[in-house]
Amino acid sequence: MPTSRAGQRARSRSAAGLPAVTAKKVIDAAVQLTVERGLENWTLRQLAAAIDAYPAVVYHHVGDRDAVVCAVLDRVVGQLRLPDDELEWQEWFVELLTGLREVLRKHPGTARRMASFGPSVAAATPTLDRGVRILLEAGFGDESPLAYTMLTATACQYVAIEDDRDCGLALRLDNTEEYASYRDREDLPGMAAHGRAMHGLLTDPEAAAGYHPYLFDFAIRRCLDGLTCRLAQLRA
Repeated sequence: MPTSRAGQRARSRSAAGLPAVTAKKVIDAAVQLTVERGLENWTLRQLAAAIDAYPAVVYHHVGDRDAVVCAVLDRVVGQLRLPDDELEWQEWFVELLTGLREVLRKHPGTARRMASFGPSVAAATPTLDRGVRILLEAGFGDESPLAYTMLTATACQYVAIEDDRDCGLALRLDNTEEYASYRDREDLPGMAAHGRAMHGLLTDPEAAAGYHPYLFDFAIRRCLDGLTCRLAQLRA
């Protein structure tokens, strides 16, 4: 009876004293490749090579690349820590989403997938249930799921922008320099104001390094300001 290549490889691993391939081992390797290269920058063949196996072994234990990516997203979401329920709802979300940014930034490319599709229902349940419950208790009623989705999607989209800009560093610097050249244009006051801000980033490395965390925090807090106004309308 003919023997499959996967079966040959399995026996060769055993004969060589190598550990057996498991779903956990496959996902561990996929997470590490994501940290090193970004979610969209490794192939199933490269993943198989990382665990010294054939691609068929990955299919057998986890599935195709989309299935592996879903498992990576679930693993990433599993690293998120929920804030203390005693916090005011606005600060609860600031802490949650700041932590989400930190986790997603360590795994480039996951933010874009999260914004579009999210993790599995099982992986999403702890955070989603707690977050929507906090909004319900704050008084958002039937709008609680919408508010939760807006906040988490905004956070993921801003991180995705960071990931994308990291991949185009030279273009980003060129654009910043060009915008900065408008800083003294009296005929274009809006461009001048933006140019001064960009010039500040070019001349202050510390400000440049902290720009995206600051922009992320600004965006999240302004969303929360809007929701606070909406909550006042709902209560009225």
